[in-house]
Amino acid sequence: MDETITKTAKPKLKKPSQFQVLLLNDDYTEMDFVIEVVQRFFAKNEEAAHAIMIKVHLDGEGVCGIYSHDVAQTKVEQVIKFARENEQPLMCVIRELEK
Repeated sequence: MDETITKTAKPKLKKPSQFQVLLLNDDYTEMDFVIEVVQRFFAKNEEAAHAIMIKVHLDGEGVCGIYSHDVAQTKVEQVIKFARENEQPLMCVIRELEK
């Protein structure tokens, strides 16, 4: 009896892209508001939120977190909506991480 065992190759799964969510500096948004946004939408403690706010202020942008595209896009929409509701011009964007 001839038994042949065939091995099926498992497809290589591509790791999903990751995206940074960044806050951008402007001359009008209050620093306390930036800290509130970072704590509220990115679950950072006060110390981490303050550090991100300083990074935004000094470098023009600060990374709040790294997420899948859908989560990152949702965070951006939530932050911008909250900022506009509070009459703040704060901008939030996503940037794909280099592979």
